[in-house]
Amino acid sequence: MSLDSIEKQPGGGLFVMKCGGSTLAALPDSFFEDLRELQLSGNQPVIVHGGGPAISGNLEKLGIESSFVNGLRVTTEEVLDVVEMTLSGSINKAIVRRIQASGGQALGLSGVDGNLIMARPVANHNEVGLVGEVTGVQAEIVTGILAMGYIPVIAPVGVDSEGQRYNINADTAAGAVASYIGSPSMIVVTDVPGIMHTVDGEKVVLPSVTVAQIEELIAGGEIYGGMIPKVRAAMDCIQGKVSEVIIVDGKEPRVLSRVLGGEALGTRIVR
Repeated sequence: MSLDSIEKQPGGGLFVMKCGGSTLAALPDSFFEDLRELQLSGNQPVIVHGGGPAISGNLEKLGIESSFVNGLRVTTEEVLDVVEMTLSGSINKAIVRRIQASGGQALGLSGVDGNLIMARPVANHNEVGLVGEVTGVQAEIVTGILAMGYIPVIAPVGVDSEGQRYNINADTAAGAVASYIGSPSMIVVTDVPGIMHTVDGEKVVLPSVTVAQIEELIAGGEIYGGMIPKVRAAMDCIQGKVSEVIIVDGKEPRVLSRVLGGEALGTRIVR
């Protein structure tokens, strides 16, 4: 199935949703019911998920040290075994089960399957180890799964032509998938209401922000820590057919339907 034919289906809103593992665990059943309703109405959701806290928990249980550089997990082969086990195994299948329990249809896979997400070492790999940046996405795998009537649920583990695995930041992976499949929207589901900005000493949600304004907020220290890779991935993915990235709180009732319907929720990042 081509991307054009997907987009022409009734209600055929193609969109990529990124969700962190800790956020997923806290999402109510109604979130997955909303996702099912969107699928039934002809929308085309694609999910890319993370799982940082669960990875950290499993590493701790196994007595393997865990550290970060600029929000990226330092990844050795030993750490990567646990990353893959957690992301491609327990978390991926937990998401698939929740979608199917709500009446939806989902198929879980990782970026390794079918060379779905091709990767190479990030520029600072001497500091962070086997962390990858995306060099390509096999879009036809994603569109093929959609054509069969399933929601693709993708774990962000990439691979190179030699078969070397890479740990890929989930926000970065989601941005790349959105770019390669030509999704007009990417929705980042988090446990925060959006990008916060201080006005008169009070934190408020920015309803809309441009790429240039984000750079100013990072430089000014208002966007920091783990939020930086989120917004940088968002900026990277605003290209081609991707016109906006929306950061929302997954606990908001029917948040996906409302955002896709144009309601002003969370923060919309635009060119």
